[in-house]
Amino acid sequence: MNIQRLQLSEEPPMDLLLLADPSKEQIASYLNRGQCYIATEAGKIVGVYVLLPISPDKIELKNVAVDENEQGKGIGKELIHHAIKNARSQGYRTIEVGTGNSSIGQLALYQKCGFRITAIDKDFFIKNYDETIVENGIVCRDMVRLTLEL
Repeated sequence: MNIQRLQLSEEPPMDLLLLADPSKEQIASYLNRGQCYIATEAGKIVGVYVLLPISPDKIELKNVAVDENEQGKGIGKELIHHAIKNARSQGYRTIEVGTGNSSIGQLALYQKCGFRITAIDKDFFIKNYDETIVENGIVCRDMVRLTLEL
């Protein structure tokens, strides 16, 4: 698998980005300010993530998504490890990620990659998204923030 930064002239893989964030407006907002990376295998885009600088010392990992036909193969974990290494090489001291309270698989994955839960942004998804999000039979209300010191 090859992971590289998306060039400004290239279209972002919106179908994949929408798997992790149902709001085109939110995606457009952080794509304009962030660094988008794509994972390809045999010429096909299989994964994506975005790094969004927050401060000189902190960067946020946004929108880690893997093609539904490629899930369960370790691509998500590889994307997260790439993002961590990438953030470290850019001189950041902390990387943060946020996910929904209903995103059980993602919460487990981030913790397996070394992230620790550091905050909960109550009602984040209620305030920032027009439609109700339901995952794993749970209404997604709160943003769970996880942090990894680099």
